[in-house]
Amino acid sequence: MTEIATPGLADAFRRHAQAYPTDPATGVFLQFLDSAPQVFERSHAPGHFTGSAWLVSADGERVLLTHHRKLGRWLQLGGHADGDRDLARVALREAEEESGLRELVVEPDIFDIDRHLIPARGDEPAHWHYDVRYVVRATGSEAFEVSEESLELAWRPVRAIAQDVQADESLRRMAQRWLARQA
Repeated sequence: MTEIATPGLADAFRRHAQAYPTDPATGVFLQFLDSAPQVFERSHAPGHFTGSAWLVSADGERVLLTHHRKLGRWLQLGGHADGDRDLARVALREAEEESGLRELVVEPDIFDIDRHLIPARGDEPAHWHYDVRYVVRATGSEAFEVSEESLELAWRPVRAIAQDVQADESLRRMAQRWLARQA
């Protein structure tokens, strides 16, 4: 029998829907989760799950962003699941790999979800990323190392991102969500 759905992730999406009832994407993510067994593989042509980190400083005032080399935009750290169905673990792994930071802690609940189209590049056709975002906290040194996936990294004040009309829409949403959670 082929395993398709991941009950733990489906339950996490349902908890996310209860926590953020105005987020219309949850149903789309649940449908995609049940659509094919390959949804955690980047080879799945229509799209695939990715895990991202809202990597906050120990004081919760700043978030570490990457100036993404391929997309040329400031975004949160994250990457492909590559078969790993534990997207919180994916977010933590990507945060460590892309920042060089250690002593990171990931929160188990989904913080944000975002479906976005990745443009075609070379032999790779356009496809969807079903990005599941988790809060990852820096608990030790905040001295990062820039990986080959980034043009640069920077700690940015969450309040500034929340108010920056030039920032990526999903970054503003996460910043506003983070500030509301801290209030």
